[in-house]
Amino acid sequence: MSEPTQPTFLVSAYSDPVVVQIYGKANYLNCNTFREFIEKMVGEGKSRIVLDFENCKGMDSTFLGILAGTALELRKQTPPGVLIICKLGERNHDLVCNLGLQNLLTIGEDLANCAGDAAEAEFSALKNVEVSDAQNVLNAHENLVKADTENAAKFQDVIAFLKNQVEADETE
Repeated sequence: MSEPTQPTFLVSAYSDPVVVQIYGKANYLNCNTFREFIEKMVGEGKSRIVLDFENCKGMDSTFLGILAGTALELRKQTPPGVLIICKLGERNHDLVCNLGLQNLLTIGEDLANCAGDAAEAEFSALKNVEVSDAQNVLNAHENLVKADTENAAKFQDVIAFLKNQVEADETE
């Protein structure tokens, strides 16, 4: 499959580990399908997930919160699962470390070393679905606080806004 022209997630769901290649920017506008896919994989008992950031142009706090939540869920498995991120690049590495996620995730350099033969598996694109709803964005930001309590101050205004939005949506 050739490189996608729009932000996309290519997945190899049947490999071990599960591998996801990220193209373009990963953000609240396009990560809902990614979140659903990852939740399904963890729900099916997949314990090793590798994310390839070689072609990722950036990510926002919602996407990072999904990563934090995934890593936290994988750690609950017996034996604990692992979320491996590789080929981050300097900017994305800084984003991960600024939120303390390097303590939850395994950071690798080379996809072949992180994913083994799965790096050569067949990939398919996740269908891009519109923006996540306020509840999912709120959950992602709350995951960032669970991952590192120092993130509470960074995201308190966003979390307060999203909680108000979710409450307003529930009363409609």
